[in-house]
Amino acid sequence: MTRGARHWSWIVIKAEVLTNHFKRRRILRLLTIEKKGEGEPMFKNTKNDYVGWMVLMGVIILLLEILFFNRGLIFSLFISSAMIYLGRKKLTKKRGKILFFGGIVFTLISILNMLTFKFILLAILLHFFIQYLKSKRNPRKMQPEFKEPVHIQQKETMISTKPFFENHFLGQQKTPNSVYEWNDVNIQTGIGDCVIDFSYTLLPQGETVIFIRNMIGNIQILIPYETEVSIHHSCVVGSANVFENHSSKMFNQVIQLKTPGYENAEQKVKIFTTLLVGNLEVSRI
Repeated sequence: MTRGARHWSWIVIKAEVLTNHFKRRRILRLLTIEKKGEGEPMFKNTKNDYVGWMVLMGVIILLLEILFFNRGLIFSLFISSAMIYLGRKKLTKKRGKILFFGGIVFTLISILNMLTFKFILLAILLHFFIQYLKSKRNPRKMQPEFKEPVHIQQKETMISTKPFFENHFLGQQKTPNSVYEWNDVNIQTGIGDCVIDFSYTLLPQGETVIFIRNMIGNIQILIPYETEVSIHHSCVVGSANVFENHSSKMFNQVIQLKTPGYENAEQKVKIFTTLLVGNLEVSRI
């Protein structure tokens, strides 16, 4: 074979190698695109994780602010809460109104001056800005969907009852001073007292449940002597008086108590209470 023929054969072989190389790269690129399309939901979930990271960063910034940059924050919030609580106690008087509304104003000022609040506000604005950019780049396309008629089963009949306790941010709640029909209680309130008196109602057979979550205020529950009771109470600052058990100074504690015959009783009351600042009283009538 002459030198020219070998040269041309070498060029042909090299061209075939390059052609096969580009074909393989094209196939790999198509496979990569298909895999990305299949894993799109997973990547969407990954993108949504940045909200969780923002929340985590907010908690970290709050801890750093309290420990290093703004150590008086807890004290100022405590003073503001105390002003609100004392002012609510004497809300009918001029001094009580001044304390109450002054505590609210000081609380708002403390929150607005927090570095954490500014970070959360910036994160919310950034989130909406990112969503706006995504909607401009990839507008949502609406496509009509045609579905076959589905047989709708008849809905199960439900009975609606009006509770005598509701969620309130401010104010006192109390059971009626006349005969009433009992309904289980599940409420969360902001600032205020709650009084439940079982002397004007007839408890149903089985277990009666009470859930009360309150920020600032007192909870008083009056129970007949023959009724067995189980109590789960959580409090940050306050006291708990349950029958003959007295906890005068509670700080970030949880107590669980129950009467001896609770498990085998036909009529019994289970109580779950949570207080940020306040007192719990459970007594017999």
